[in-house]
Amino acid sequence: MDWNRVEGNWKQVKGKVKEQWGKLTDDDLDRIAGKRDQLEGIIQERYGIEKDRVRRDVDDWYDRQGW
Repeated sequence: MDWNRVEGNWKQVKGKVKEQWGKLTDDDLDRIAGKRDQLEGIIQERYGIEKDRVRRDVDDWYDRQGW
């Protein structure tokens, strides 16, 4: 997985992230700034799910984007 592509295009990707994880605020997305560990941590916090599940969910989301 090449997460660098997400980081490099974060402004365009933010909308897709918000579609998937609607509990994330615009401030959350600005703080994340494309960093995967930040994204996973905030998803964990907002949704109250364990780290391994969040990692799988982010992997699945990334794979569906077709990058």
